Amino acid sequence: MSARNDPPAGQVADQLLVLLEVARTGRYTTAAQALGVNHTTVGRNIAALERALGGRLLVRGADGWELTTLGRRAARAGEAVSDAVDRLVAHNAEVDPITGVVRMTATDGFSAYVASPAIARLRGAHPELSVELITVTRVATHHRSGVDVDVVVGSPSVQRARAVRLGEYVLGMYGARDYLARHGTPTTVEEMSRHGLVYFVDSMLQVNDLDAPRRLVPGMQDALASTNVFVHVEATRAGAGLGFLPCFMADRHDDLVRLLPDEVTERLPYTAVIRSETWRRPAVAAVVQALAEEMGRQRDRLLGIRTG
Repeated sequence: MSARNDPPAGQVADQLLVLLEVARTGRYTTAAQALGVNHTTVGRNIAALERALGGRLLVRGADGWELTTLGRRAARAGEAVSDAVDRLVAHNAEVDPITGVVRMTATDGFSAYVASPAIARLRGAHPELSVELITVTRVATHHRSGVDVDVVVGSPSVQRARAVRLGEYVLGMYGARDYLARHGTPTTVEEMSRHGLVYFVDSMLQVNDLDAPRRLVPGMQDALASTNVFVHVEATRAGAGLGFLPCFMADRHDDLVRLLPDEVTERLPYTAVIRSETWRRPAVAAVVQALAEEMGRQRDRLLGIRTG
């Protein structure tokens, strides 16, 4: 009987670290850059690890490479190897676990006014942390690769992922003072419906929860539509129409007036969706906690409650 020709343990450990980087980035090329090698080397390591473990570790997804069931087990082993190496390199000194790159997506307004101060405060305590923030408004999916945290509007139902409710915010209808002086201030929903709406492009809106103004003010026609909420704010200020805006953005401008706040309003949650293979990373958990704390810190502003 011949002995099994298993690869050396050190070689497998190196390959596990390569797999872990591909799992975090979703791309061979991005993982190669992080590891300081070329993408061919990454592919060769993944193929060798698959032969050693006897199965596929990665499958092609819509947004990049995704882990299989075996791949998720291997990635957890890679995390253990990575943690052990970090402790060894530190020579028993106390190591800050909140380090490395965390990749996240969030809407434009959340990114600017919630995520930015939260991350700045977190980096003040953990300077080796780096956050890559991609602004987008879309539904959550547990299949998205290369992203550690998705901050989405609503309460998504996800599998193989963790959903953490960060807090809530309120949207309302606003008009510029100059615009209202010229066109009149609506005092009923029926009067409001005669004005043009500044809001998202209806055909491109991926989040059903954000379709509130067309439900709250039936018959209101689009005046200016954009995929960017900062355009909504500035177009409303310029008098393009009435804008359905997050209060935490609109209330920063004295030239905007909120209209019919008791009738035309929508309260929605922000939810962080964290991929199961990244939730155990201390840096990812710290970012999610920082976002929730910032939501609490800005609670009144997010809910459109004016103080002082």
